[in-house]
Amino acid sequence: MADQKEAAVKQSGWTNVGVSGVTVLGLLLSGCAQTPLGPTVPVMPGPGKSFEAFQYDQASCKAFAEQSVAGQAQNANNRAVGAAALTTVLGAGLGAAIGGGRGAGIGAASGALGGTAIGAGSSSNEQMGIQQQYDNAYSQCMYAKGEMVPGYGPMMAQSSPPPPSGPDPGLTHAVQVQLIRLGYLRGGADGAMGPQTANAISQFESVSGMPVDGYPSPPLLDRLQRMP
Repeated sequence: MADQKEAAVKQSGWTNVGVSGVTVLGLLLSGCAQTPLGPTVPVMPGPGKSFEAFQYDQASCKAFAEQSVAGQAQNANNRAVGAAALTTVLGAGLGAAIGGGRGAGIGAASGALGGTAIGAGSSSNEQMGIQQQYDNAYSQCMYAKGEMVPGYGPMMAQSSPPPPSGPDPGLTHAVQVQLIRLGYLRGGADGAMGPQTANAISQFESVSGMPVDGYPSPPLLDRLQRMP
């Protein structure tokens, strides 16, 4: 009779171990880490961007951010479940060593609660890290596409390069003098580059076999000066 009672106590204790394990899984699943549903960064359309273009960039960057954290939520949940299951088994084993079957149930329950707390805390920390990594990837993508992202500095329109400076007036004057001497240019030499001077240079370059660009240069001046 006593043996049957002791066996019943042991059976009840190990049954509690199984119930505790199920409880652990239920509690962990209620607080498990998840892939972020979207960014928490307020991004605005960049200068000159239409709302349609902004929406297209947003969808593209969300997909990029999801890829950057793919699989991390599942890995975090697996670690949390493993930690909780381990503490449950350890608690059950310690309780059984101390108090038999009833002690196993008490130990399992204590281990389950402790493991659940550890697992839930770990999942919460992992969730914050996953969200931050998601937001960073999303922000970098949106900024690269020309959108306005807080903390990344203002978007500045690309300024056009300054126009090239005109030819040296002294060089232009010397070329004009030679063009006048050879009959390609009429009037006086003033050192200013205008359409008449450009046409005269082009005519001389064409006749002398030089590349035609209509622009004064030291090689052009040297060729003019060597002409009789």
